[in-house]
Amino acid sequence: MGPITRAEKQVGLFTAIYVIGFTLWFFAIGNFEFVIYVLTMLILIGLVATSLRKVEYPPCLLWALTLWGLLHMAGGGVPVNGSVLYTLELIPFVSDGEMTILKYDQLVHAYGFGVAAWLLWHIMTHAFPVLKGTKTAFVLPVLGAMGLGALNEIIEFSAVLMVPDTNVGGYINTALDLVFNAIGAVIAMMIVTSVKRDS
Repeated sequence: MGPITRAEKQVGLFTAIYVIGFTLWFFAIGNFEFVIYVLTMLILIGLVATSLRKVEYPPCLLWALTLWGLLHMAGGGVPVNGSVLYTLELIPFVSDGEMTILKYDQLVHAYGFGVAAWLLWHIMTHAFPVLKGTKTAFVLPVLGAMGLGALNEIIEFSAVLMVPDTNVGGYINTALDLVFNAIGAVIAMMIVTSVKRDS
């Protein structure tokens, strides 16, 4: 593996600071549900770190990924109105129990899996440059991000089984998460393909 760039070091330091900080906070408040998410994040950070030279992620993508991680940690760790930030209703488009739109949680899902689609697009077009500008390069990252979103819901389900009193939510919440994952992935690929076409 080649030398780590200055931008990569900056992203790594920033990520380490908030992951360590939130991990200590989760243990302090007894939020063991999010300890599971921290372990998942560490695995994902490891995958990105070990593939830096193989894939050559642009700094803006690395910052987008670490911002997603920070938003996720804050969502489960910042107390708001007797609950956590993830449950905060941002804009009351629909307010009917679990069928509430738009919440912080949904915004993070759209952003996060939009970034995931961008990541998959970058990996795919880096390995196969011939795919740039094709419909395949648009569709596969969207579907891949939606698949990763489904995996995320499986992890949340595991948290529900292992830890009592989670803030995961029920069937409608899961369905809304999947919908916002898809929305974020489609919007991200519309932006990425538009920017790359014009550049």
